[in-house]
Amino acid sequence: MIHRSFPALLFCILVLAAVCNAQSTPCRAKLADLPAASELGGFHLGMTEEQVKTRVPQVKFGPKNEYGLSNTSISPDFDPRIDKTNFSDVRTISLDFLDDQLTSLWIGFEGSFKWNTAAAFVEGISRELALPQEWTTKGRSQQLTCADFQLSVSMIGGGPSLRIISLAAEETIAARRQALEDAAEGEDKPEPGPVVGDARSKLYYPKNCPALKSIPEKNRLAFENESDAEKAGFKRAAACQ
Repeated sequence: MIHRSFPALLFCILVLAAVCNAQSTPCRAKLADLPAASELGGFHLGMTEEQVKTRVPQVKFGPKNEYGLSNTSISPDFDPRIDKTNFSDVRTISLDFLDDQLTSLWIGFEGSFKWNTAAAFVEGISRELALPQEWTTKGRSQQLTCADFQLSVSMIGGGPSLRIISLAAEETIAARRQALEDAAEGEDKPEPGPVVGDARSKLYYPKNCPALKSIPEKNRLAFENESDAEKAGFKRAAACQ
């Protein structure tokens, strides 16, 4: 009985292993290893603002925000000053910079672009960038997360769009945002001020507590803050809660 069922059991194990392997195999590609692709319009993450301006002299950069972020956009399809030779069927390009380096690139294509559906675009860009076909559906987008970047493809205005972001930059932005929030919270909290203790009752009173007026001067003890008063065995007066 055991002998007869063993091949079936082995088959199930092999199938399960294959499924698990297919689901867990990540995209290990890195930004530095991506080949140049004409679909990216000559842009790549890591470019400096100066390099982008060399590519498109008409571009103007916005001011940096508190996180070091700035952004700009160009519209090859609408701006007659831009040489459209390398921007075939490109409607708009948005570029985000962190500390003067390109960390996010979004390209919106016309419906006449050669890959005019999301499925066709995913297949084509995967082939051009030598990426695995392991995209997942996220809402209305197709998404692929690799070692240090993420790609997403969606249909906007009847044409496909591509967004590529640096995951390292996203982490840096999140860390800076958290640091600023923490600093703001620290500024909002007033520093604990001096308090006055009652030597008789072993209670302490903040100087702005009205109940302090009832404590005779001879019974008052000064402390730098509430922590010092509590270390000396005093408790906060209930009237000051």
